[in-house]
Formats: sequence, C-alpha cells, structure tokens
Amino acid sequence: MRHLILILGDQLDRRSAAFDGLDPRQDVLWMAEVAHESTKVWSAKARIAVFLAAMRHFAAALREEGLNVDYHAFDATTPESIADPDADTNGGMATPPSTLEARLAVTLRAQRPERVILVEPGEWSVREALRGVLDAAGIDWEERPDRHFLCSHEQFAAHARGRRQLRMEFFYREMRQWHRVLLDAAGDPEGGQWNYDVDNRGRFGAGGPGALEPPLRRPRRFTPDAITRAVLEMVEARFATHPGALNEFDWPITRAQALEALADFIEHRLERFGLYQDAIWTGEPWLFHSRLSVALNLKLLDPREVIDAAERAWRAGRAPLAAVEGFIRQVLGWREYVRGVYWQSMPDYAQRNALQASAPLPAFYWTGDTDMACLRDAIGQTLRLGHAHHIQRLMVTGLYALLLGVEPRAVHEWYLAVYVDAVEWVEMPNTLGMSQYADGGTMASKPYVASGKYIQRMSNACAGCRYDPARATGPKACPFTTLYWDFLARHETTLRTNPRMAMQLRNLARLDAEARAAIAAQASGLRER
Repeated sequence: MRHLILILGDQLDRRSAAFDGLDPRQDVLWMAEVAHESTKVWSAKARIAVFLAAMRHFAAALREEGLNVDYHAFDATTPESIADPDADTNGGMATPPSTLEARLAVTLRAQRPERVILVEPGEWSVREALRGVLDAAGIDWEERPDRHFLCSHEQFAAHARGRRQLRMEFFYREMRQWHRVLLDAAGDPEGGQWNYDVDNRGRFGAGGPGALEPPLRRPRRFTPDAITRAVLEMVEARFATHPGALNEFDWPITRAQALEALADFIEHRLERFGLYQDAIWTGEPWLFHSRLSVALNLKLLDPREVIDAAERAWRAGRAPLAAVEGFIRQVLGWREYVRGVYWQSMPDYAQRNALQASAPLPAFYWTGDTDMACLRDAIGQTLRLGHAHHIQRLMVTGLYALLLGVEPRAVHEWYLAVYVDAVEWVEMPNTLGMSQYADGGTMASKPYVASGKYIQRMSNACAGCRYDPARATGPKACPFTTLYWDFLARHETTLRTNPRMAMQLRNLARLDAEARAAIAAQASGLRER
C-alpha cells in the first residue's frame, strides 16, 4: 500500500483534496463506523442514521468507480456491496475499537502504508486524536486543507487581526466582495444594501401558512433504499435506548439526492424563505426552510453551488432580492463565520460560561413532556425528525435554557445530540455563543433574550397554551416571561455595560421592589420544578 487515505463521516466530497493524486492501483480509501461517535453525546437515532447511511452510500459509489475502500462497519448488517466478507474488519480483536483513533491504530499496525493522507478534520478533538495516533505510529502523514469552505483559517485570522470585537456582518461583507456574490458591475451590493434582514421578519396571519397562495409545499422526500433501510434497522437495534425516532426518516444522503433537494428548495421555497424565515407555526416543521444543512455539513453539497443557485434564481426573476440575500447570508456569512470563530477559539471555547450558569438541563428536553406549548412542539418535532429551524433553536429551546440559567455545556451537548445537521464546528459556536451568550459576546453583540410575547408574535403556539405571555407572576404566568425579567434582574450589573441592552434594562427599572420579589420567587419555583 502506498497511501492510506482517510475519509471521515462528514467529508463525503468526491472533489475533496483527499483524492488529489489518487492512484487506484496503490492507494486505499479508509472509512470507519465507531461507536464513540454516537455515544460521546447521547446521539439521537436520526443523527446516527444520517451519518452512517451517507457514509455507506459514499463508500458504495467509490467502489463502483473501481476504487479500493477499506470500510469498517459496526456489524454484519452492513450490505455486502460495502463490506468485504473476507476482510478482517476487527483487526484480530474480539470486538472493534470504539474510537476512531483506536480503529485507525489497528489498521496502521496491520497494513503499514507508506503514508497516510487526510483532510483536516472539522472537530478539534478528532484532529488532535488522529494526529496523536499518526505520530505514535511512526508513519509519514499529510494533512490537507478542507477546500469545501470559502474562508481558510488564514483568511479568517487576517480578518480578525487587530479587531477589538468580531462581528459577522463585517465578515459577511468581506466574503461577498472576495467571492463576488450579489455585487453589481461596480462592485457594490445589488439593490444598494448589504443586508435585507429588516424585510425578512414576516409572520403568518390567523390562517397560518396553509392559507397562503400558492400553497405551502412540503420539501422533496427521499424514500430509504436497501442500504439506508439496513442502517435504520441496525440503529433501532443497537441504539434502542437513544432518543428520537426513525419512522419518518427521509433525508438526502447521497450526492444525487442532495442536488435534488437543492433544486427543490430553489424552485418551491426560496421565494418566500426570506419573508417567513423567522416565523413559527406548530405542526409545520419545514415551512420555507431549505433543509440543506445536512447535505452541506456532510459535504455532499458545495456551498459555492448552493450560493450560485440562489443568486441565479434572483437574476432570473424567480426570487426576490431580500429572500436570496437572507439565504446567502446564512451560507456565506454565518456558516463560514462560526467555523472561523470555532478554530480561532478552541479548545478553551468549549468551557466558556460568561454568565456562570449552572442549572441542569430540564428532563423534558429529552422527552418533550412539558405543558409549555411552544417547547412541546419544538422538542417533539426535534425528537421525531431531528430537525428544528434556526428560530426554534435560538428563540424557543435555546432561549428557555438561557433564561433558566442552564449550564452551557449541557445545552451544547443536547444540541449536538439531537439535530441531524449537528457537527461540532458549527453547532458549538451557535449554541454557546449565539444562543447561550456563554462566550461573553464573541458571537453575538448581546444576549438574545425575550419574553413570551416574542413567541406569541412569531407563532401560533400561545393560542393553545395554558400560560399567558403577558403575565410574569401567578398561576397563568408564562415561564418565558417570568424568567425573562428574572434574567435581566440577575444579570443587571453585567448587562449595564452593553449599550444594546439599555432599552430592556430601562423597562426592568420600571418594576418596583415588590414586583421584582414576586418574579424572583416565581422563577425560583420554576427552577425547583
């Protein structure tokens, strides 16, 4: 063997740098399913299945090209088109090693390739573990940059250098200029503005999304094939105690399916994505969202083709500029920005807790068993599908944890466990920084806190809830509203240094001592409960 080429579970890109210089006669592609990746957080069944189904399909496609794939599957349920029945998949051991680095160490001892090739892992701890194994093996190895992304580590470091504070908006504008996205001939932003967020805060009327014309259209579904069905059966058996469900599993997990999902979004939902991107409606998990983050984070889609498809739709008159700009900002702006923050700040970023939050995560986050209608809907949907859109994550599940004072690491681990698109480099900064303000302002310029009135304004959940978002105390008080005022009071001294919190703190100042005491008592009861 000349080169052993590592392909990780979120690097399913045939155009990856890992394949540069590949010689099918001398090189072997190495992929492994390891239990640790599903158990280091209590991963939901759908999240486990997405990764394994996509990996097995990718390995099958590589084999169809005539490439040599050394694929280490969990067990005998792996289809024969993937697993080699004559191969010693356990390296002579009774059971396969549970971690990626241990599995690789077994292969290196047995095969002794001349060199190991890998693309930089997306997760800090995985990168460090693999580097340690490769150094210990005494084998020459080469780590190549991940060119899937539009901003290299060096570019982000140059952007951050000399700045007192990082802000996504300024980064996003640079990215638009670097990559010539939504610019006119003079290099200015199309429409004269960089950001159309003010136009993208629509909410549904009393009839909800079902009353819209043309009617709301469900995203393209992908029926599991034989390989995927085998994965679903194995996950149900092997991870029976893990949260979530698989009976509605229909994610795009191949390159061809990912392209179909992209085309479906551009044609049927992009036009109204912008206006309704922050809206929530109970029982409607998809609305006008793209459902492309899974394919992007597995590298089945290139962000450049996603951005290009959206921009072409605007230039062809098939989607308004505000919708297209808002969508592109998520891919070219936020996605690249959080990756930059992650690698700029690790490993200490994972331990940040600027507000000293220490409460445990409520048990109902794992069951959805709560009488708060908005949380019941968002968590129930999450456990059923492995999905919730960004406002449900930020302003429902994330907001409640922030207001309650949950320890940020516990919130991070829950998000990493339950969402099918969760990979650490993108999930951690969004959770610890944007959602929980644990980084003290690196990701967000202020804590994103609101009372139950925000949820009432943006959704229909409150209409069917026993709680009143206008009340902070009493038996009908909305827990979000109680905890909102309690959060401001508990952190008042810290928040006074943030000018963006001035209006909220002025409103807090209008509460007299008796009202504050009643709110504090009610909030204490919520924490005890």
